[in-house]
Amino acid sequence: MNYVISDLHGYPHEKLLALLDKAGFSDSDFLYILGDVVDRNGDGGVATLKWLLYQPNAQLILGNHEAMLLACSFVFDEIRDDFEETFTAEKLDSLQRYMADGGDVTLKTMQKLSRDEQQDILDYLRDCPLYETLVVDGKDFVLVHAGLGDFAPEKRMGDYSAEDLLWAWPELTDRYYDDVMTVFGHTPTLSFGDEYADKIIKTPTWCAIDMGAGFGREPVLLRLEDMAEFRLE
Repeated sequence: MNYVISDLHGYPHEKLLALLDKAGFSDSDFLYILGDVVDRNGDGGVATLKWLLYQPNAQLILGNHEAMLLACSFVFDEIRDDFEETFTAEKLDSLQRYMADGGDVTLKTMQKLSRDEQQDILDYLRDCPLYETLVVDGKDFVLVHAGLGDFAPEKRMGDYSAEDLLWAWPELTDRYYDDVMTVFGHTPTLSFGDEYADKIIKTPTWCAIDMGAGFGREPVLLRLEDMAEFRLE
């Protein structure tokens, strides 16, 4: 079975494991996390990142918050004699924006790790894909963090930029590939209207699954084979 979840944003790791257990997740199943494990709450998602390092049947798809963390990875570098020259205004601006968007909790937790642990996590994130394609019971899926920005039906997935896939803000009227179900997070479904609070949105061509865990709501685990939803509460 193939499961997807998105935008955990520091959701307690033990609760994620409890949710997987409730769904009957096993070693023969596969979990895709559609970005934004990190930032905003708790330990900043570091426990889940450490778990992912050694989880052969789980894959994180890069989210914009992981991309921001990588852009600020210079904070884990050794302080050198030329520190003032290398710490540019551009880097300072990136760091300030990242921390203002919830990255402070992740950086604080990461700083408690050994240098090897820090580098293992950063290397893992650098290797994370921007999207995954798969076929489940004859149905084609695209799994991506934010949707398909600047969408055009003639485009192939490799034609989209990182910004298109990490920072898209879909509208309810958007229509993607007719023969593929695109599953994404990034935009809390509540943002589409109050009537979508705590609900997965399913259209003929896409499915939005960000429940707003970054803002204290409970995430939903979706099983692709039958589109069954699993919740802790």
